[in-house]
Formats: sequence, C-alpha cells, structure tokens
Amino acid sequence: MEEKNVAIVLAAGQGRRMGADRPKQFLEIREKPILYYALHVFQESPLIQEIILVTGEEMIGYCQKEIVERFNLDKVKHIVCGGAERYLSVCEGLKCCSDSTYVFIHDGARPFISEAMLERALEAARQYQACVVGMPSKDTIKIADVRGFIAKTPSRERVWNIQTPQVFSSKLIRRAYGKLMQSDVTGITDDAMVVEHMTSRKIRLVEGSYENIKITTPEDLVVAEAFLESLDIEGEGTP
Repeated sequence: MEEKNVAIVLAAGQGRRMGADRPKQFLEIREKPILYYALHVFQESPLIQEIILVTGEEMIGYCQKEIVERFNLDKVKHIVCGGAERYLSVCEGLKCCSDSTYVFIHDGARPFISEAMLERALEAARQYQACVVGMPSKDTIKIADVRGFIAKTPSRERVWNIQTPQVFSSKLIRRAYGKLMQSDVTGITDDAMVVEHMTSRKIRLVEGSYENIKITTPEDLVVAEAFLESLDIEGEGTP
C-alpha cells in the first residue's frame, strides 16, 4: 500500500500568556499569521499528503478564508474543532486520518520547522514507529523537590528540550490515544507521553533545531522576528 503521511497541526490554544486580543498562533509576523509558516512547510513538503488543522470553533471560518484559501493551502483537507485540552484536540485530529501511514503532530505556534527536519523525523518513524524532534539542552537542569529546593541535577548530556513535530505510525498513535481515553491518567503534556504511558514502544529522539521555538510570550515574538530576518523567510520557502 502506498504510504500516506498526514500532518495534524494544533491551533486551538488560547495563548493567555501572550496577553493579546487573539490566540498567539493567529498573531502576524510580516503580515502573515504565525500559524501560516508551519502550514506552508507541510504544504510544500513532498513527504506530506494531507493536513488536518485543529482550531477553536470560533476560528474555523477565519482559518478557512484567511489562511487556507488566502494562501492556497490545498493540502488542508479538514479543519476541525479542538477540545479543552491538547490531548483532546489531538484526538479530534486523529479521527480524520484513519487511512494514514504516519502522523506528524505539530504545534501551530512553532513556525520554524523545515523540510530537513521532516525528513529526519519520517526516517526515524519508519525505523522505530515513534519519534520526537528536540535539541540537547544548552542549560544545566535542576529537578526541584516539593519545597522548592534542588533535589537532583541530571547529566546535561542526556537532557533534551522536546519540540514538535512528533511522528508516529498511525496504528501506534491511534491505539495509544484510544487507551488514554479509557484510562484515568492525567498530566499528559505531549504525544510522546501518551505513547510512553499506554504502550511499550520506545521513542526515538531526533534533532530538530534551536530555531524551532514555540511562540508563547511577547518576548518570543521579538525572537521570531529576528529569526525571520536572519533566515530570510518570506513564506515562499522553508527555514
């Protein structure tokens, strides 16, 4: 059977830490919504056959008209309403890709993915069935105890900052989320955690990029503008 790879792009978050009048993923950089930049990379990638965009119910019309139609993103086949939590939004996206081979799950507030990153992730997913992109931590990390004192200092050589996309075989991630929805597990913050808790599959770490930031606060917008300038991204290519 021919391989079919689907990207689920999450854009349902409220982004309250940004303090803006709209969710962070819809703020504009160089007159384009932040969300557009990641969608554009998936649109242009020969590795991706379909995109599923998950957003808030009130933003579905905006996404269709002002992003998908405006920028001719014809790989976006579904725009669906997300849930109150990230994992619920992923579940809604997974409902639309039952015929996929591999699923790329990506945060729409991370605009600086690249084709090379997608290639590395897909290669790892084909070999290991599950992978996440990230980068080794530049900082020393401390684990705190419940009273706010240092409890442990893990070796920096083994500490990674995890990013998205996170890529899985469709059967694996759908099975893992199916089990999650029938469990009482809480505190899930990314898709790798779902696979870690619900299956025995080990997840491969794959190099992402230090530029692959998640835009969360006003300071991140300043950094994003600088990256766009240094990478010379105009929305016509990949970073």
